[in-house]
Amino acid sequence: MKVGELARVTGLTVRTLHHWEERGLVVPSARTASGHRVYDDGDVRSVYQVVALRELGLPLEAIGGLLSSGSFADVLTAHLDQVDARLAALHALRGTLAAVVDRLRDAPDPDPSDVLMMIDEVSRVNDTFAQYFTPEQVAALRARRAEGGTAAAAWPGLIADVQAEMDAGTDPAEPRVQALAARWSELLAAFHRGDESLQRQLYRLREENPGEVTAAGGPDQAMIDYVARAGVTG
Repeated sequence: MKVGELARVTGLTVRTLHHWEERGLVVPSARTASGHRVYDDGDVRSVYQVVALRELGLPLEAIGGLLSSGSFADVLTAHLDQVDARLAALHALRGTLAAVVDRLRDAPDPDPSDVLMMIDEVSRVNDTFAQYFTPEQVAALRARRAEGGTAAAAWPGLIADVQAEMDAGTDPAEPRVQALAARWSELLAAFHRGDESLQRQLYRLREENPGEVTAAGGPDQAMIDYVARAGVTG
């Protein structure tokens, strides 16, 4: 098979095949009398191997070493670790973007300096959050938010309602405060889902970083005490 024919059947370009030859990845086994490249069955298999490995995202340097050594398990495991690291970074970036976008919805046409301040604040909150929860817990919490964003979206309104009752001096024993407290308990349960370790870390995060929690829109200690008097702990 000549290079043009191989390019047609594989969907690659002649230039790509020439580049792979220069890198020593797929070197044609023979040439015609006029100097044209000729690829045998083994060469064609090598082309498809390179194509498959490229689809996994491996760089050409890694593919060359892999094909020469044959240590697929080691190379692919290392590549998987790199992919996991990139995914974790992308998840963190997405969390920051989502939080900033949520805030921007409440502040149409913000000043650019305000947006930069928002990004800085959200990034600091995310960094603090990451100090208290394992990567697995963070991933689980993000998945829960994606599954049912209504629970996360309910917190700002609930906090505002509780604050209104506090400002009005309403007794925590009043039925409407009791109803708010019951909703508070439901949202807390949706957050930690019975995971005691997650629950402990949540309390610790709040106790050790009250300023950042309230700056991010969370409840302050006075509100927590108020809801506790209505029968909710946490």
